[in-house]
Amino acid sequence: MTNLKTLKKDFLKELSALYGKDESSTLFSWLAEEFLGLKTYDFLTKSELNFESEQLENYFRAVSRLKRGEPIQYILGYTEFFGLKLKVNPNVLIPRPETEELVQWILEDYKDSAQPISIIDLGTGSGCIPITLAKNMPHANLKALDVSKKALELATINSEKNNVVIECIEQDLLKLNQLPHVDVVVSNPPYVRSSEKSKMKENVLNHEPHLALFVESEDPLLFYRKIADLVASAKEQPKVYLEVSQYLAQDTQQLFQDYGFKHVELRKDFRGNQRMLKVY
Repeated sequence: MTNLKTLKKDFLKELSALYGKDESSTLFSWLAEEFLGLKTYDFLTKSELNFESEQLENYFRAVSRLKRGEPIQYILGYTEFFGLKLKVNPNVLIPRPETEELVQWILEDYKDSAQPISIIDLGTGSGCIPITLAKNMPHANLKALDVSKKALELATINSEKNNVVIECIEQDLLKLNQLPHVDVVVSNPPYVRSSEKSKMKENVLNHEPHLALFVESEDPLLFYRKIADLVASAKEQPKVYLEVSQYLAQDTQQLFQDYGFKHVELRKDFRGNQRMLKVY
């Protein structure tokens, strides 16, 4: 038998070198809740609680995966985004806080609008963006496009679990000839240059889908140029909200200005980096 106090002590000893003490403590709490059925207050009141070895099998498997640098969200099979619980797996990127801010920007802009609105998310992944918008904008019609069939399957599951409807479209954005008629385009496309791989954390590099992350260093604005093409050629130009690379934010802004768009606004994220762009 092993008690809770010993489990946590051993976990922090083994994982702190990899994740740091504070993050390791948080990770232990998540694993203990998921695999041992414990709550935060149990760590204070039940430190001597004992577990049989068979009760700990899934927990120890999860610990082994953490030691290999696998993201906790893939181990748990879900993450939280804008207060919603979303399933994630290695077929999709793990949603980031910066993307929550992009969604918030759209919600701010349309908070006083009761008119029907149509929105398409280009490169939806887990569906975090359209699902959150659908949840907070009941008058909106949401479309979600992705080249990955497996990503769309997951986005569909997530929409059903969160009781919203999104229309999933399997399509390579780079081969898309025209946009459907929409009022808003939103996208968090691949923008990390291949040359930046050496700067990335190994848990991201080794486990998250490169298809959704990387572009060739020689043409890092490939997807943004495609989006600019599609929007510029639309009969009625939609507003565009984009997540961008902090290293290429000015270049991305200039790209849209070169297409003749009058309003191209950059916005900083909570870390003070320019990570969002609105075009209209």
